[in-house]
Amino acid sequence: EPKLIESSCCGMAGSFGYEAEHIEVSKQMAEASLLPTIRKSPDSWVVADGTSCRHQIADGTQRDAVHIAKILAAHL
Repeated sequence: EPKLIESSCCGMAGSFGYEAEHIEVSKQMAEASLLPTIRKSPDSWVVADGTSCRHQIADGTQRDAVHIAKILAAHL
């Protein structure tokens, strides 16, 4: 059963979080609620459409987030 989590922005905003002058702000934004929420659900799938969001999730939680298209393709 899918569950939508209430969370903050991942902090990446495309290339924003990759830029050296923004990296700390980017991490703080992700830690505001998104990453802690994902860490609290270790047995669930994490789905994120944005490539930069998936990178931030992987870097911050050591978990792979997948695009919804991969889930749909797996169930065809």
